[in-house]
Amino acid sequence: MDISRLRKILFFYAIFYATLIALFGVMLAVCCQTLDDNKPKRHGVDSLIGGNPGSAIHIDFSTTLKKHCFLGLAFRPMPPDSKSTLIWYNTKEPKDVQYWIEELDSFLEKYHSQNSFETVQNCNRNKQPDENKFCAFQLTPDFAPCTKDYRYGFDGKERGGPCIFLKLNKIFGWQPEFYTNATAPSEMPKHLRDHIAKEELQERHQIIWVDCMGENPTDVENIGPINYHPQRGFKGKYFPFHNVKGYVSPLVAVHFERPQRGVLINIECKAWARNIIHDRVDRRGSVHFELMVD
Repeated sequence: MDISRLRKILFFYAIFYATLIALFGVMLAVCCQTLDDNKPKRHGVDSLIGGNPGSAIHIDFSTTLKKHCFLGLAFRPMPPDSKSTLIWYNTKEPKDVQYWIEELDSFLEKYHSQNSFETVQNCNRNKQPDENKFCAFQLTPDFAPCTKDYRYGFDGKERGGPCIFLKLNKIFGWQPEFYTNATAPSEMPKHLRDHIAKEELQERHQIIWVDCMGENPTDVENIGPINYHPQRGFKGKYFPFHNVKGYVSPLVAVHFERPQRGVLINIECKAWARNIIHDRVDRRGSVHFELMVD
């Protein structure tokens, strides 16, 4: 191939990609100008991210559109490096521990100020909020030891482990479909199926369940006991999300009571509802992070 022809081909591709970028910019500008601040034109299963809340910690897609659409299930506190999923600290290093505590303090600040909004409402049990209201999510004593008073477990007293907070991403209009003892799938861990059966007897099964475990046999061996606060999932009364001013996402604090020290532990947490799809490759319906306590 001669140089002249190669230059023409390269010039063609340059024009082609420049045109695509320009068209994307125009479409994005039009889209932004026609969006409603409180309600998107497409939501739930019709939205760009579909009806699955998904679950990812960090998304590093090449386009802005994908970056903003696939938020997934998130964990807090986040590592200093936004691309990392490793929570690593030395309990004997105060500065090391303090970073994670301050990260959680900052993250939880909005939960302490939600009562300043007129749109907040105290909802009993599974009662849905009134129109243009949202159910208050309180950081109650039931979160202990995953509270500031206990330093979220990061101080490592009595060789204890940390609390990691989980929250689902926000999908406008998405309504969870809850599992019952009869509909719980066989691939769901037996201990969670048994838990759902007990909760259903007391009519407390309207929950998006959460289950965390080690990803590999060695991780399962090293992870130690796990507890969930204030309960093992997200109550249904906090859904669907309608972008009401002041709304805060419900949280589950996962307390790793006694992880093996000095060992890297790979952890996967899954959210369970009938309309949440699990795909480990794309991290849909689950979230991965690593924990190492020295």
